[in-house]
Amino acid sequence: MNQLPSESPDDLLPATPLRHHVYEALRIYFHNLGDQQPSNLYDLVLREMEAPLLEIVMLRTEGNRTKAAELLGINRGTLRKKLRQYNID
Repeated sequence: MNQLPSESPDDLLPATPLRHHVYEALRIYFHNLGDQQPSNLYDLVLREMEAPLLEIVMLRTEGNRTKAAELLGINRGTLRKKLRQYNID
């Protein structure tokens, strides 16, 4: 299991709601698309967010699946399935 990077206060951004970061990422995504229209955007966004969410939670809980499932608010079976889906161990 990888480790969380050591963070100094200078490395961190000011506290901003997560939704603002998601909004900004989507704004940039649409800008970069130009006139192209995405398909299945909802599924794409969920897939793109779910893997890093699982990775950081597993790091935060030092690989403890019980704690990770509790933190995520899902059961351990669902967590196991999602970790396999994204090849996270």
